[in-house]
Amino acid sequence: MHPDIWTFPGTVLHATDTDLTGYAVEATDGGIGKIDKHSAEAGRYHLVVDTGPWILGRQVVIPAGAVTAVDRETETVFVGCTREQIENAPEFVPGTADEDGRHRMTFTDYYLAFFR
Repeated sequence: MHPDIWTFPGTVLHATDTDLTGYAVEATDGGIGKIDKHSAEAGRYHLVVDTGPWILGRQVVIPAGAVTAVDRETETVFVGCTREQIENAPEFVPGTADEDGRHRMTFTDYYLAFFR
């Protein structure tokens, strides 16, 4: 994973130029769902992934630093996480206020534990 988990790695920086909403997401060991939202806020890039029936319709945040490749032709985003890591990630709750940054910090702490 990229050291700054909220920024796309240089190899996939072009992802900031593309709305990735609707793209499929592939973990290192298989598909996990579709991108429901793609945040393009500098320094806070992330994907909100709807895991659909795979994890009972949960939504999870995947920070941009986890993205390893974007295939525009097949509309697929590849991430350097396993399905289990994503399954165990904190749930994204739409509309959760994050004025103090605590909600984002929950995701930061979770993903950094795997990629230090």
